[in-house]
Amino acid sequence: MTVGELFLESVSSGVITPAELDWVVAQQASFSRVEEAAALRLGRLLDRGDIQFGCRL
Repeated sequence: MTVGELFLESVSSGVITPAELDWVVAQQASFSRVEEAAALRLGRLLDRGDIQFGCRL
């Protein structure tokens, strides 16, 4: 999985799972600038409540 794929999946479903968030945190040291920007955007969407923390059914 890439940050871009995770971003698109989270935006389309409105949910990010704990495992996906853990992966982002564990991999952030190796992100490119574009991946960092996507991760920051994901965090902002979480903060605003546009993406919920939970599980997909």
